[in-house]
Amino acid sequence: MTIINKIIDGKIYAEKLLKEISPLSKEFLKNFNREPSLTVIQVGDNPASKIYVKNKILTAKKNGIKSKEILLASDVSEDELIQHISILNKDENVDGILVQLPLPKHISEKKIINIIDPSKDVDGFHPTNFGNLFMGDSKFIPCTPLGCLYMLKHEIKDIKGKNAVIVGRSNIVGKPMASLLLSSDCSVTITHSRTKNIQEHTRKADILIVAVGIPEMIDEKFIKPGAIVIDIGINRLETKTTDNASNKKVIVGDVKFEKVLKVAKKITPVPGGVGPMTIACLMHNTVKAAYINKKNDFINVLEGILWWTG
Repeated sequence: MTIINKIIDGKIYAEKLLKEISPLSKEFLKNFNREPSLTVIQVGDNPASKIYVKNKILTAKKNGIKSKEILLASDVSEDELIQHISILNKDENVDGILVQLPLPKHISEKKIINIIDPSKDVDGFHPTNFGNLFMGDSKFIPCTPLGCLYMLKHEIKDIKGKNAVIVGRSNIVGKPMASLLLSSDCSVTITHSRTKNIQEHTRKADILIVAVGIPEMIDEKFIKPGAIVIDIGINRLETKTTDNASNKKVIVGDVKFEKVLKVAKKITPVPGGVGPMTIACLMHNTVKAAYINKKNDFINVLEGILWWTG
């Protein structure tokens, strides 16, 4: 297998999913005289968050989804942010609400997530949606795990019985990813930065999902030859230029890509792997929310796009 064939291109998969979602946005406009609607709230001017929000807004516009961005100062009070969300919860023309994380330290992320109407929670983080996911009956699955499983199902076709190991236990990725893989009949192990002898677990993985937030923590010594590796980490590092005259910022994952590429059967790059799929799945959840909120049977067509969720 050539090196190119080893790389799981998230951009290609995202384009494939968006091509199926876009016509449903047009159908919604035809039936309800408006586009599906997504509102994104960003607090502060975190550079990474600004890029994420910009990409989400642009992707929405390209795919027939009306998007609105609410920018709030980093010192906005928790009560004021809650007030904005409460207004959006009551607005019948808003289908999806997303509060860009992380939030400033004086604002409780848990409290803010709990305030969002579960039927508009396109991030899938509300306790109702989170609980339903673990019960196997979720309306909204968190976008990053959803995107990972979409790529895995297309790469492997049948993942039943595979040994899947997750490095990372966050509510955003690790835990929902475990639930999705269990629902797909994988045998799942969750590890994290404090797991003892972590390589003993990762080297047994047919599927290795890494979302630990430590730059290039996973190298070839962690990998079972022929494994599928999904790298969710996004880390910005400063490196010296060749003349050592200035610093250069580079983006790396939680996996040492070049080393692991030689051992793994398939691997996602950073950037260009999981990121585009996360945004595509956000568009999927937004259109799904629009149809659900209109109590329209056309939602069955949308469910058919992600043919493996049932």
